[in-house]
Amino acid sequence: MRTGGFVLVFLMAFLPASADHITGGETHYTLLSITNGQYRYHVTVKLFMDCFSNRQFSNPGVIGIFNKGTNARVTDVTVSLANQETLNLTDAGPCITNPPAVCYKVAYYIFDVTLPGSADGYVLATQVNYRVNGISNLTSGYSNVGATYCGEIPGTNSHPDGPNNNSARFTGDDMVIVCANNSFTYDFGAVDNDTKDVLSYSFCEAYVGGSIGGGGNATPPNPPPYFPVPYGNGFNGSVPLGIDVKINPNTGMITGIAPSEGTYVVTVCVQEIRDSKVIATQRKDLQIKITSCNVAAASIPPAYMLCGNTQTINLVNLSTSPLINSHNWEIFNEAGSKLFSATTPTASFNFTDTGTYSVRLVINRNGQCADSSTAIARVYPGFEPAFTVAGICVNKPTQFHDATTSVYGIVNKWSWDFAQPGDPAALSIAQHPIYTYSSLGVKNVRLIVNDSKGCIDTLFKPISIVDKPPILLAFRDTLICPPDALRLKANGGGIFSWDPAPTLTDGNTPTPTVSPVVNSKYYVTLNDNGCINRDSVQVRVVDHVTLEVMDDTIICQSDAIQLRLTSDALRYEWTPPQQLINPYMAIPTATTPITTLYKVTAFISNCRATGDVEVKAVPYPVANAGPDIMICHDAMVQLNGSTDGKSVDWTPASTLSNPKILNPVAKPKGTTDYVLAAYDDKGCTKAGRDTVKVTVLPDIIAFAGRDTAAIVGQPMHLQASGGIKYTWIPAEGLSASDIANPVVTHFYPSPGIKYKVLVYNEANCVDSAFVMVRVFKTRPSIFVPSAFSPNGDRNNDVFRFIAAGMERIEFFQVFNRWGQMVYSTTSGETGWDGTLGGKPQSPGMYVWSVKAVDYTGAIYTQKGTVTLVR
Repeated sequence: MRTGGFVLVFLMAFLPASADHITGGETHYTLLSITNGQYRYHVTVKLFMDCFSNRQFSNPGVIGIFNKGTNARVTDVTVSLANQETLNLTDAGPCITNPPAVCYKVAYYIFDVTLPGSADGYVLATQVNYRVNGISNLTSGYSNVGATYCGEIPGTNSHPDGPNNNSARFTGDDMVIVCANNSFTYDFGAVDNDTKDVLSYSFCEAYVGGSIGGGGNATPPNPPPYFPVPYGNGFNGSVPLGIDVKINPNTGMITGIAPSEGTYVVTVCVQEIRDSKVIATQRKDLQIKITSCNVAAASIPPAYMLCGNTQTINLVNLSTSPLINSHNWEIFNEAGSKLFSATTPTASFNFTDTGTYSVRLVINRNGQCADSSTAIARVYPGFEPAFTVAGICVNKPTQFHDATTSVYGIVNKWSWDFAQPGDPAALSIAQHPIYTYSSLGVKNVRLIVNDSKGCIDTLFKPISIVDKPPILLAFRDTLICPPDALRLKANGGGIFSWDPAPTLTDGNTPTPTVSPVVNSKYYVTLNDNGCINRDSVQVRVVDHVTLEVMDDTIICQSDAIQLRLTSDALRYEWTPPQQLINPYMAIPTATTPITTLYKVTAFISNCRATGDVEVKAVPYPVANAGPDIMICHDAMVQLNGSTDGKSVDWTPASTLSNPKILNPVAKPKGTTDYVLAAYDDKGCTKAGRDTVKVTVLPDIIAFAGRDTAAIVGQPMHLQASGGIKYTWIPAEGLSASDIANPVVTHFYPSPGIKYKVLVYNEANCVDSAFVMVRVFKTRPSIFVPSAFSPNGDRNNDVFRFIAAGMERIEFFQVFNRWGQMVYSTTSGETGWDGTLGGKPQSPGMYVWSVKAVDYTGAIYTQKGTVTLVR
């Protein structure tokens, strides 16, 4: 902050070949002694370089001392490189995935300087040739932008004891990982040995080295003033990392949501305030590298602004780290009462009242990488940023007028960026600023606006800066029929004047009235603060209206048709208007179910002409494809259509016997929609259409159940499937013969009773299946063979049991002589093939064991042996 008077500037110049990867710098000093008005300071210039740049710091550097009041050079000093160290982040911690390498080489240039106490103080600055290339918050196209790093020694004008000062010294840790689109903190805090001083922090503009294009060399550096770097892409010195990143003015702590991947130049100014006066400003300028890493964090915006047209908050953790295992969301009102909670990764909540609320997110609660974050939600809908512009000519003042509205608060803060990188005047905090553009083109103006409720919003609005003000004419060539008058219409910003004057009135307005009797051209001039444009309107004079309407025509009933005409008229009226989309068009679209006579009147001023056209509406041919049909799988069916037309055509034709007749035979492979198109010769050239759906049912998979066994007197269920209707044969002894699962009880033993079941689908298609029931005269039992020979001859190849009178089998298991289980099942259908894991087992004796429940509910168990014969 400048307070006036004499100030000296120290500048250090470095060789271009060795300083093109400098990533930051700062200056600080301590007071060593005071002797006869001479102040001796111990100064440290600190420069940062990326470890991976393969460059070296300059040694020595040239120090320039300047009078800031006159910018005159005082002297130059050569300073050797005093010390160099490497800062390397070796452990990124367990909660960061894909962490980047963070490594700085830091150079220290240390010297003592004795300066006389002055009224106005000094400024210390270091200057390098080039920053790193490809900085994301600078305007595209700029490369090799230099850097100037500054600090100040106060004079007595700022404070009586100003020269007796130790500067603020930045102490924050620069070993920080910043992940794109993740929350982060970066400490730019400082300490001041002068305990009576108060420190205040803010973002400020970074400076180029020398001219706006960068520069500097081994010779003494350029004198002040120093210009800001060419910010762009929506960033500036006050918003170097976007609007979601803030700096705490009391601590220097930077917090927020990082922008996308890239390198960003960030400069922090710390003001030393003594007795309520700013006595000096120290600066730290650093290029921060933001990478695509990911932090397991509760990463939410510092504030949710529900100040527009919604009261619904959508909650999402901006961190997508795979290390996040749980989410806990909570919303509290101003009284501390919980309104909402959720445990999903995303959530939403609709506020029913205005106010300021607290949003809290906890991740991995009580686990590794646990984290929490709290944000404010401001719910004050009706806050709408807006502005208007007057004057858009190059090299002429452009007036910006804020038009922001706030329903619940008062608009109280503005931040304008007029999209002119490198021009400090292109930033403003006035409510209604004025700016003069020096170049043509579209300027994407940004306005950040606040209100008293804490709402913040940003509006980008493109404006075109032109060399002459635009004139918008309602028409450029028109007709008039005397003695009528005509009003010309123009629009634009500025003062209008029209000529020639004899046949017009109100010539100094945008809308004069003219009454020519011959063809005339009228010229309009627009003056916007000395920025001039000129245009013209041709008015042709006629004594009648020319009109020719289309011939009468025929359409299909209720179809749309365009009514066409040829005319030089300026206005039209068609009737009847009810059937027209727009009866005031020259060529309207009409839709009519009946024959209609349409009339049109064409106008030029009060001159008119009339005409008409008859549209005859002919009904579509009637097509009736018949009712929908359902058929069996792989069956044929005859279609039955009808029509009052002369000919027909069915589609698709490939599965029809003859698509040109009303009743073709169809054999569709699957469900098909057949469309009948009918044609006649009554005037409607389009087809009448109807559709019949032929549903082809799937093939019936009839099933009567597995062959089974029962005992005399045991009620047992037969079980069929595959259809919607069933018929069992024979029906004797069944509880019902027309259901899927009848009950049958046999009172005599039988070697096998065969039951047949007919299975029907919804189209009454039928298929059949059989089941064999063996009936034993015994107690409920399981019959197990004593031997089997799995030799592939299809005779006794499988060891299986027969269950009679059993409700279910709990298990049937087979063990070898070492007690190893080689087979287990709960069904007697498959059986054991004498293998284990696909390998044939040795011949010999095996033990089997079975447990079952019979139809009465009693437990049945049995053990025995079986011989495997090969």
